[in-house]
Amino acid sequence: MKISTKGRYALRMMIDLAEHQNEGFIPLKDMAERQNISKKYLEQIVSLLNKAGVLQTNRGFQGGYKLIRSPKHYTVAEILKITEGSLAPVACLDCGDVNCDRADNCVTLPIWQGLNDVINNYLENITLQDILDRENSADNYII
Repeated sequence: MKISTKGRYALRMMIDLAEHQNEGFIPLKDMAERQNISKKYLEQIVSLLNKAGVLQTNRGFQGGYKLIRSPKHYTVAEILKITEGSLAPVACLDCGDVNCDRADNCVTLPIWQGLNDVINNYLENITLQDILDRENSADNYII
């Protein structure tokens, strides 16, 4: 499994919104400048996040984006699944169910299922708030 640029940038954008959550609606151009990501690329990512219902949008003067929920209610897994579709390490696990003719006889399937569980459990247990807390911590502990 390799996380695409879109997934990594979506996570950075959501962290940026969490960091600036008390400033109201954040213009896309401000996020683009802070994160050094093209505004055009962020527009594509915002479209996905909007469709998923994780952002609130305000158009016009003083328009922009903000989180609908508290940062503690967004997981890294949720954000990456919106942009990546699946976090499965192999194609046969993409849909959640095993969709392979060899599944009954596949000796490697338990390995891929275990890896899939580890990936999902790890990312589902890291919230945007955890990332903010780590950033603000003097220890910079590993999540």
